[in-house]
Amino acid sequence: MTTAEKHYKKMTETKVSKLVTMLGIPTIISMLITNIYNLVDTYFVGTLGKSQQAATGVLFTLQCIIQAIAFMLGHGSGTYVSKALADKDIKESSKYASTAYYVGGILGILLMVFGLIFLEPFMKLLGSTNTILPYAKDYGLWVLISCPFMVWSLVLNNNLRYEGKAFYSMIGLCAGGVLNIFGDYLFVNVYHLGVFGAGMSTGISQIISFILLYIFYRKFAQSKISIKNISREWLVYLQIFKAGFPSLIRQGLTSISSGILNNLCKPFGDAAIAAMSVVNRFSSFIMCVGLGIGQGFQPVAAFNYQAKQYTRVKKAMIFTIVFGTILVSILGIFGIVIPEKIIYLFQHDPEVIDIGIFAMRMASIGVIALPLSVTANMLYQSIRKSGVASFLALLRSGLIFIPTLFILRYSFGLTGIQLAQPISDIISSLISIPFILHFIYKTPNTIQIDMEKAEEQA
Repeated sequence: MTTAEKHYKKMTETKVSKLVTMLGIPTIISMLITNIYNLVDTYFVGTLGKSQQAATGVLFTLQCIIQAIAFMLGHGSGTYVSKALADKDIKESSKYASTAYYVGGILGILLMVFGLIFLEPFMKLLGSTNTILPYAKDYGLWVLISCPFMVWSLVLNNNLRYEGKAFYSMIGLCAGGVLNIFGDYLFVNVYHLGVFGAGMSTGISQIISFILLYIFYRKFAQSKISIKNISREWLVYLQIFKAGFPSLIRQGLTSISSGILNNLCKPFGDAAIAAMSVVNRFSSFIMCVGLGIGQGFQPVAAFNYQAKQYTRVKKAMIFTIVFGTILVSILGIFGIVIPEKIIYLFQHDPEVIDIGIFAMRMASIGVIALPLSVTANMLYQSIRKSGVASFLALLRSGLIFIPTLFILRYSFGLTGIQLAQPISDIISSLISIPFILHFIYKTPNTIQIDMEKAEEQA
């Protein structure tokens, strides 16, 4: 049995709950580690002061921009890599993987150069105040230097997942995360390099993570990354961008909304920006569990939909929603019950803690609803229904959140800012329910298709 045949058998015959878990748990672990080192950054920088900590919130916006580019290319190419592997076409899968990888490198380098040339106005655009600006520039310098490597890492990571090799993507990302934790301690606490040191640690860890992922991809992936495999067909680029567009919207709007949030917090001082920075990092930590199990679901949905195993896609979707909700709820309880203790870990300033308590409690309630909207979005993206997927991606951080943020900010002040995201999370999930039900009831079951084929042959 060839490697392609073994992969086909695994993806179409393994029990869906086991398969989603098997692909999702490594992704959850890698995302948890990634978010843990973001929290560690927040912790170490928080020991330096609230303006320094607020700088990590400003740079969170830039990291979301980088991720938006990478996820668009990674998810877009990964969807077609999975489709090609379902058809046992290695050459086709290599074309999509190589094209996304090299396009990502070009875009990452362009963003790095643009950001470094216009570093100061760029940091102000992302929400930096004059007191935050020196620290944002120190941290942002390293984030921009590592930008191409971050894009390459996430493209390789996502394509490994779509090939069913989530374990190796986990090792690559986790190694970078652990290294960053050690680097933060070394550069901030031992060598006293401040925010500059925390940024340096992030940059170095991203580069090493990329090196490991590149080695794993060359050794274990069926697709081959090579310049000669880059497509010369515009249709391939269009397909990658179209399939990955929901991811661009999802992450891109997160960066835009984060920048808007920082700017709306400015009148309330650095403490408000610092508090919302801690809350957003903790929310992202919880959310990564829902996203992780959802990303374990994506290759299962993409592969089985192409193989016309529709019943398996439905079962996998339901399992993902239930399992994701349970996991997110367990973590969310801590933000609801002991928000002040969590915030105190990162920032001892009484004003930051006071602002953060209510915001964290509300945010932790809101993210519990996310597995519904995340799974619906990832389902339609994986089955190449990019129009529906793009609409669903617009909801949480854009179509619902941005108007809600402005309305509540100018109606209720800082309290409105604290409430905007959780309200948007709940509304987005409610809107996603009809799309989930439509897929369940309108998509035929696999057994029905098999019977129809048998009747035609008879």
